[in-house]
Amino acid sequence: MKELRIRVLAGVFVIAGTLSWAGARLWNSVGTLPSVPLAAPVVLALIAVILLATALSIRARLKAQRERVPDAKGVDPMMAARAVVFGQASALVAALVAGMYGGTGVFLLEYLDIPARRDQAVYAGFSVVAGIGVIAAAVFLERVCKLPEDDEHDGTGAAPTV
Repeated sequence: MKELRIRVLAGVFVIAGTLSWAGARLWNSVGTLPSVPLAAPVVLALIAVILLATALSIRARLKAQRERVPDAKGVDPMMAARAVVFGQASALVAALVAGMYGGTGVFLLEYLDIPARRDQAVYAGFSVVAGIGVIAAAVFLERVCKLPEDDEHDGTGAAPTV
């Protein structure tokens, strides 16, 4: 399984932000702008918490397994692989969504004197922060599930993730 590349996530964020900013300008020229839902940062934060809890749980179970703690629950490789795939997919979607709300938020910075648009800019800002939280939690989960380097391996290339 390939690791997440921060450059790819940053590229998705920037492209989505640029397109969203341009779309918001175009949409505003028609007279309305779609609103940023209050649920957007809440849902992203919830996904970040779930990813972080999963990573901490797997890390604790792997540590107990390494230390040979009696009655330690092992980590099923398929469960770890599914968690990593969920994390990677969440990070990609979060980069897209955070970029989208980031572009809209940048557009809304011009209209902070209007209370409704100011609220929308705040929601967009929180959505970007929560999206970055999802990305950070997903990267942490991926690092927790990463297999150690094999001593017989010649050292070229990265270690595969579970």
